[in-house]
Amino acid sequence: MVSAADRVKSPVRTSVWLNTRPPARSRRADRPAGLDRERITAASVRLLDAEGLAKFSMRRLAAGLNVTAMSLYWYVDTKDDLLELALDAVHREIGPPPADAPWQDRLRAVASAYRGLLVRHAWVSPLAGRFLNLGPHALLVTHTVQDVIRAAGLPAEGRGGALSAVFQFVYGFGTVEGRFAQRSAEAGLTQDQYLRQAMSAVQEQPRLDEYAADSWDLMAAGGGATIEERRERDFAFALDLLIAGIEAMRERARAERSQ
Repeated sequence: MVSAADRVKSPVRTSVWLNTRPPARSRRADRPAGLDRERITAASVRLLDAEGLAKFSMRRLAAGLNVTAMSLYWYVDTKDDLLELALDAVHREIGPPPADAPWQDRLRAVASAYRGLLVRHAWVSPLAGRFLNLGPHALLVTHTVQDVIRAAGLPAEGRGGALSAVFQFVYGFGTVEGRFAQRSAEAGLTQDQYLRQAMSAVQEQPRLDEYAADSWDLMAAGGGATIEERRERDFAFALDLLIAGIEAMRERARAERSQ
């Protein structure tokens, strides 16, 4: 574990990826056999998927690995180190889109992969802004996204806004979708069953039902589709709107340069 003297020398934690020194405990003796960072990181991901961020602890992780909690400190200094390693590990699930595809299709592929990541691993979204995401897999995703936006032909000053528009939308969409799916599963219901129960409860409250009228209209417009089917349709349509916006802003910038 990190000593008090070490904390005084480096009072602000930055990133496990910026720490060039091995964990403090591992510098004092040989490491215990049967463990390595990759195995510990994989176990961390499994525990986070199964029990969520709130229940994640070094003790619970160690129990799953059949080791003592102190054994983990031969490989990391803090629980945050493990969370950061786990966060980067799941980013490998976002593979590169086909290099020869149009930028619009590449953007759709990366956006869909990021959405899937957020849904499969509901613990990712609260950690995404907590750490610097400087691991190798996260940096590769960042490079891929920036390359796609660069290919869209926007001027340099507009690329940051385009990135924000697309991927903050995906972050919000995937976060809400993942948490709703998790809440439904915890209740022992399908997502459609959970939604029907929630909407029925609203209808029983006249003062709430009045404000939910637009929601009934949207559900009716779904034509009997499941909540998953409506999400697929809404995500694709929203992404098309954003791509159309990028194309429109690119043409505006070109017209302004030609004047």
